[in-house]
Amino acid sequence: MFETLSEAEGCDLLARVFRARGYAIVRNLQFREYGVEFHVDGWDAKARVGFEYLTSEDEDHDDLSLVEYKALMAEQRRGGLSLFVIDEVEPVSAADLEEQANEFLDEVEAARKSRRAARGRKAAAKPAVKSAKRPAAKRAAKAAAAKIPAARKKPTKRKG
Repeated sequence: MFETLSEAEGCDLLARVFRARGYAIVRNLQFREYGVEFHVDGWDAKARVGFEYLTSEDEDHDDLSLVEYKALMAEQRRGGLSLFVIDEVEPVSAADLEEQANEFLDEVEAARKSRRAARGRKAAAKPAVKSAKRPAAKRAAKAAAAKIPAARKKPTKRKG
């Protein structure tokens, strides 16, 4: 059997894991987005990735309601953020927490690569715009045509 981690121990471990993976985690920020307001334990605002360790020790269950949690998870499914949420209700060892956090970050990276690839495919699938359809291109084509002299007929020889 293992000892359950305190919130401070769990958050310290998570901050180390996230930072080791390249995230600029800032601890204990007030999060206010999507109609949700709570103190997030760790957050990288630029990458929009973070973690929340829910414990009764810090009254987190009161700070982040079920409705707010569902709103965050809905936004996570849309790709707007990635939030690793761990609840003390299911005790976890330090090794297990680290493994779960790394699996979460692997999924975050895979999802980002997938979204980038999809954007690339979408951009490649757009039909090419013909230059003649653009007004500036039309004007340039007309101007160039005006400079070309009209073809001259060769004079025909008269018999006579």
